[in-house]
Amino acid sequence: MAKNKYLKDIEDLTLLYNEGFRDKETEEQEDAPLPEKGEFKIIGKSTPRIDGKKIVTGRARYTHDIKFRGMLHGKILRSPHACAELVSIDLSKAQSLPGVKAVLQLKKGKVTYAGEQVAAVAAVDEKIAEEALKLINVEYKLLPFVVTEEKAMEEGSPGVHGKSNVLKFQDYKRGNIEKGFEEADTVLERTYKTAVEIHHPAETHGSVAKWEGNRLTAWDSTQAIHSVRDGLARAMNIPASRVRVIKQYMGGGFGSKLEINDYTVAAAMLAKEAKKPVKIILSRKENSLCVGNRPSSLQTIKGGVKKDGTLTALSLKNYTSGGIRGGDRCEEPLIDVYKCPNVKVEEYSVFTNTGASRPTRAPGHVQGTMALEGFMEELANEIGIDPLKLRQKNYSTKNRGDTGIPYSSKGLDKCYQIGAEKIGWARRNKKPGGGKGKIRRGLGMASQIWWGAGVPGTLADVKIHPDGSVEAISGTQDIGGGTRTFMAVITAETLGRKPEEIAVKIGNTDYPWAILSGGSLTAPSVGPAIRDAALKAADYLKNLGASKLKIDPADVILEGKKLYNKNDPSKSITFRNLSRELSRERVFHGERKGMPQDYAYNTFAAHFAEVEVDTETGQIKVLKVVAVHESGRILNKITAESQVIGGITQGISTALFEERIMDDTTGNLVNPNMRDYKIATSLDIPKIEVFFVDMIDPRINILGNKGIGEPPRIPPAGAIANAVYNAIGVHVREIPMTPNKVLQALKKKEVG
Repeated sequence: MAKNKYLKDIEDLTLLYNEGFRDKETEEQEDAPLPEKGEFKIIGKSTPRIDGKKIVTGRARYTHDIKFRGMLHGKILRSPHACAELVSIDLSKAQSLPGVKAVLQLKKGKVTYAGEQVAAVAAVDEKIAEEALKLINVEYKLLPFVVTEEKAMEEGSPGVHGKSNVLKFQDYKRGNIEKGFEEADTVLERTYKTAVEIHHPAETHGSVAKWEGNRLTAWDSTQAIHSVRDGLARAMNIPASRVRVIKQYMGGGFGSKLEINDYTVAAAMLAKEAKKPVKIILSRKENSLCVGNRPSSLQTIKGGVKKDGTLTALSLKNYTSGGIRGGDRCEEPLIDVYKCPNVKVEEYSVFTNTGASRPTRAPGHVQGTMALEGFMEELANEIGIDPLKLRQKNYSTKNRGDTGIPYSSKGLDKCYQIGAEKIGWARRNKKPGGGKGKIRRGLGMASQIWWGAGVPGTLADVKIHPDGSVEAISGTQDIGGGTRTFMAVITAETLGRKPEEIAVKIGNTDYPWAILSGGSLTAPSVGPAIRDAALKAADYLKNLGASKLKIDPADVILEGKKLYNKNDPSKSITFRNLSRELSRERVFHGERKGMPQDYAYNTFAAHFAEVEVDTETGQIKVLKVVAVHESGRILNKITAESQVIGGITQGISTALFEERIMDDTTGNLVNPNMRDYKIATSLDIPKIEVFFVDMIDPRINILGNKGIGEPPRIPPAGAIANAVYNAIGVHVREIPMTPNKVLQALKKKEVG
């Protein structure tokens, strides 16, 4: 990946996820201070969000809140058909409706899923815009379609892209898989299934577009302001220098807001046509149809193991459906986590006439981990070994299942140790289903691997004003994880100030370039860039202070809002008084540097879950989750804990409730709302205990931190499924584990 290259499309993003965002064209990490754990006074402690009061009092401005005098409301006409040819479209009645200021045709030719945009209108209010949509006359020629994976894989099913719906996209091998199975004392094969999941952020997608002459400004609910800027420039055929994208606050995205959207371009086109600002906010139904989903998976794992628990072979065949777009690569956990010399993977995308997939918080890893960790649990039971001991027996210190390069840092073994102790692993059923009575309890666990190394080339500035005020600036975006706060924490730590004294400026493409906020990239990309800028500012101030104090710069200490002589603290000057020596503001530029290429950079975790299963109703209740994470140095403990708790909450929701349901006869989504699409609520959340193995990665960057966004989303479903297995003695092997599926699994167990 070239330095500072934005992600043009989702294929680029997927490729970068799978390559770990490693930049071979950027120089290796420069030597810089890497303080030991005890040297920081603010970093690593719990700092409340510097914008927390603003958020909870309703003063934070989200895209939904953006308003302008004379602003128009945009609405999009979407296809009601899963597959059809657009024969004709008549916009005239909509154009003549009073209050309508612009009408555009957005689609020609063929629509390939229900929800695809066809036309758009802009009117003085939402009611008129909705009425105008009804006046657009579209003639469709209906075509054969397929909306479920099972049907799409049948011989002779309608081709979504004019050919076979099954496309092989991944073929990985190492060692000799057949030899590995021959060497095994036990060979086991199991199939696991995961459903299509919809992102459903609290704030639905939306954009506001405003032209001022030939310059375009867009306020977008996005995780990638620079990608949206560049996408708008291409779509509108204007230089990127004439496009600005702003995102102040966002109510969740989880991967669905990582790319330029059709409705954003439509808002810009309507605004240009009407010569007025245009706002388009998607409904909950639209959010269900056309802005992404987590692909399903159907994974068959076959594994060989010796009597002592040594893995000899692992194979995976996966069919994954991402609608009209490809599915997720789910093989990474199986390829990497456990020591195994012989591995084979085949993965196939299954195309359907449904909305295109997008990365969903830890794409591929949630599905792959649920299957792999379920298989490890069943394999352990098959050979009569403790599932934790099986994992420890096959512990790796190098990637590619111990056949590749060493990890720069890895604390998964410590995660196992802490998690087992905190959950009380010794009290689990020694044999799955060993309990008695209607209500059964069980314990389960799952391991986690993710990237989270950050992107070299990310930029940030620290600005010091003559009045002593300090700004931390980067063209990144806070998507809810606390980016503003960790930027303030790092700057304050380095310059001897308090976090609340730092003015943080983000969410604007006029600021220095930063990578998108996805893939657990933000903290390990922006954090080191801010640290680099702040260190340069600190050096400048120390030199200036040394000249005032008439001492060597090496003897200057910068902390507590002052600079003083470390050999004689009575000799000092305040930060503010020193700043008055500046004739003008001073800007210090920071950059996230590269990493040594002969190491693998990954995050690790282990989650342990305790559940209760009602064997008569099939109801599952999660009682407790213990999560232990190793993501390098933790920058802010309280927001890191919040990330983990949020990931576990979503993981419980995936494990027990979430599933997109399609109608095979009409091609439409059955549950496009929050009434029928079930998610976990506060009543479903158990006691959650979060622990960190606070290791400093010595090579990854000048802070030693890794990402923490995706990791907690990965293991919960697998840990919960394994806890259910431990409780009832049969693995459900399919998420969501609805009561009906639990009862079906119990029935199969009864009949053998």
